Amino acid sequence: MRKTVFRTVLLTMFPAIALAGDAMWAYISAAISVACSTIAAGAAVGLVGSAAMGAIGEKPEISGKAIVFLGLAEGIAIYGLIIAILILGKVE
Repeated sequence: MRKTVFRTVLLTMFPAIALAGDAMWAYISAAISVACSTIAAGAAVGLVGSAAMGAIGEKPEISGKAIVFLGLAEGIAIYGLIIAILILGKVE
């Protein structure tokens, strides 16, 4: 019952969904994967970057280590992009 109501509401609001089929869910999941990983990477870079700048201000010789941690934080966005590419690779 709930699925029928949900589908009816979706088809009423977005008629293009009726033509999309199963590929629509792949596109939506790929978009969610990239969006969530990018938001998480932005939050991580903000936190790590501010801590790294504070640490570099006190001890300038640790700037190399700080850049490594920033690179690890930015890697989160790349992981989401790779997952999205894998998902879209399955779409016919």
